[in-house]
Amino acid sequence: MERLTSDELRDCWPILSQPERVEAFQHMGRADSDDFFLELSAADQAVLLLAMEEGERRLWVRLLAPDDAADVVQLVSPTERSAVLGLLDETTRLEVTALLAYAEDAAGGLMSPRFARVRPEMSVNEAIRYLQRQAKEHLETIYYAYVLDPEQRLEGVVSFRDLFAAAGEKPLSEVMHTDVVSVRDSMDQESVAQVMAEHDLNAIPVVDELGHMKGIVTVDDIVDVVQREATEDIQKLGGMESLDTPYLQTPMLEMVRKRAGWLSALFLGELLTASAMSRFEDEIAKAVVLALFVPLIISSGGNSGSQATTLIIRAMALGEVKLGDWWRIMRREVVAGLSLGLILAALGLVRILVWERAFHSYGEHAVAVAATVALSLIGIVTWGTLAGSMLPFLIRRAGFDPASASAPFVATLVDVSGLVIYFSVAQVVLRGSLL
Repeated sequence: MERLTSDELRDCWPILSQPERVEAFQHMGRADSDDFFLELSAADQAVLLLAMEEGERRLWVRLLAPDDAADVVQLVSPTERSAVLGLLDETTRLEVTALLAYAEDAAGGLMSPRFARVRPEMSVNEAIRYLQRQAKEHLETIYYAYVLDPEQRLEGVVSFRDLFAAAGEKPLSEVMHTDVVSVRDSMDQESVAQVMAEHDLNAIPVVDELGHMKGIVTVDDIVDVVQREATEDIQKLGGMESLDTPYLQTPMLEMVRKRAGWLSALFLGELLTASAMSRFEDEIAKAVVLALFVPLIISSGGNSGSQATTLIIRAMALGEVKLGDWWRIMRREVVAGLSLGLILAALGLVRILVWERAFHSYGEHAVAVAATVALSLIGIVTWGTLAGSMLPFLIRRAGFDPASASAPFVATLVDVSGLVIYFSVAQVVLRGSLL
């Protein structure tokens, strides 16, 4: 294979098979391959490492920071984990083993145990020299210096701007900020991302229940988290299980399995639509014209419900909406649903009357049919909006991910109830004429 530059390989990487990726990487120049390897996802790094000889594998795995190495170790098979851990130096191996004790989606599993630490009794000059030595030895990134007591409890934080601006003989205890924003090592990674975004931090310290500092979560780690969480939520909103691997790398059987479950459930739900229509079989037989508007009716309710669900789930993900806000949301969505229903009702009414005038499509009772469709749209769109906005709250209250309230699921729910509303309105409006 022709030797590729990192830019060329980066461009074609998504469309290459795993054997092709391994071969292409092995043909890269060393100057390019280091940076390229560190930019890859943990899954891709794991595949490349397992394809290497042991001696070569040792060189590459030792390039990884402890938190990145822990991600790779979690992705290899249990039989390979001890072998990969054995390639690390003793210090890194202990750090990685400690990280593996945390849940993968917790702050402890996300953090880097290598951070800049200083003591409160140090002078500013002493702290700067000490930080220079740390940076040369093992620090992955330096955003802030964390002030720890002898028992490694977090007492304060000092920025490098403050360090260089302060008098050299001044003790750190007089320079540091004691109102430190930190997160527990057991906190969910999505919550960590929200805290960092709220306080606009480049890094955030992670502490245990006793206040001992365990590591830091940096902004580049959070970017990966946000991307993964957003991808997972979008896939769930589409009415399927989230994929664990990139689309083109997901085996076909796994793809079908993750999509078939929800699709089957939605299909069974839609069968209730046939049951609802059979309940009103006599009405349809008497007024066949009503059947013409069934797709219009059920799609309008489903679309309004899907809109509301998507808005609320995203607002929950961003922390804009809490469980206790359900009453405020209900009031807003009732008003929104009525407004949207009136808009669609007006459009439907005008369309039916114009079509009747132009083509005589709906018979002598066209005005009554138009009124039935318009009133039904108001009720169905309002109900769909209300159901779509409240379902994420019910799912969150039950302890599940609100993204499970997928748009297709809401649409299926509203389809069935929409038919009941439509034919119930028809029975009232068309009684004595068509019915």
